[in-house]
Amino acid sequence: MVSTLRAILSAWTGSVAQAIIAGAGRLVSPRVIRLVEADDGGFAVEAAGKTDNAPSRIAYADGALSGPDLGPLFRGKRVEIVLQPKRFLFRPLELPARAADFLEGIVRAQIDRLTPWSAADAVFGCTAPVAAGSDAISTMIAATTRKVATTYAQAIAAFHPSEVAILTDVEGHAARVKVFEQSARGHLDAARLGRGLQLVLGITAVAAVLSAAASAYVASSLGGQEEEVARQISARRAAIRAGADGGDRSPVAALERRKYETPASVIVLETLSRVLPDHTYVTELRLAGNKLQISGITSDAPSLIPLIEQSQHFTRATFYAPTTRAPSDPGERFHIEARVEPKNTLGAVAP
Repeated sequence: MVSTLRAILSAWTGSVAQAIIAGAGRLVSPRVIRLVEADDGGFAVEAAGKTDNAPSRIAYADGALSGPDLGPLFRGKRVEIVLQPKRFLFRPLELPARAADFLEGIVRAQIDRLTPWSAADAVFGCTAPVAAGSDAISTMIAATTRKVATTYAQAIAAFHPSEVAILTDVEGHAARVKVFEQSARGHLDAARLGRGLQLVLGITAVAAVLSAAASAYVASSLGGQEEEVARQISARRAAIRAGADGGDRSPVAALERRKYETPASVIVLETLSRVLPDHTYVTELRLAGNKLQISGITSDAPSLIPLIEQSQHFTRATFYAPTTRAPSDPGERFHIEARVEPKNTLGAVAP
């Protein structure tokens, strides 16, 4: 999935880069520098418009151009190299008139028959088709090897032009024929621009994620603070209402009622220690609300019920489990349950 996404992103950024370059090319057409080959192998320079310090002739030897100020002359320009016809092979070709729209493809398919080279090894161009009868057209093909074209193009590419084209003159035709063209790596490079777009997208995505995380954190923090403030406001309002009500509805009165309505564990323990005889041992005590459960060992379990109910703190005393006696026990094992009557007052522990 990652590879697929990377391929989709690369294709998209490449398309955008090509569109940007194409748009820039339409808005700003590069200046044209034309090099016309002379008989001695050098080139005469033809520049469109005014070019400061431009040489009139450039020497060419061993695949390299030499001359003064060639970098400023070619950089960012469209360079057209016009080679002499002697470097090309010319072949006339007649085709049906309806083939005019597919002329280049038809010639490419037949280039190995028209020239000594294959389609991969040859570069070619065609003159504008002219009528040759009622239902036919004729054109002149100019072809040469790809090596010849790329040798001259590479000599120019070292000076970073925007485009390089190879042309030649065809006898009997006013317009020159273009046999080769390539976009050199100039100021706007599609691959470099595509990588730049990917970098910008990556930075934008990271910034968006960080912004979303920061927004979520700030929102959570503000939400917590808002809830705390609301809770404090509610508590303050409740305290104000409780203070305004006064009397039995105040918090102090509620605590006071709870104090006297809830059995005190200390008083329950103190009372049990007073009412139970010395031969009775409590092994477990549970106090849940106003319900008391005790378990233990005694020598006379039935006598405990009246003793517990005689206290003003306990009522409804009863056995909630059978009384048992094991051979190893020193007495009867009892389980008694009683209701506790809260009497949390001074002197409540008196028998």
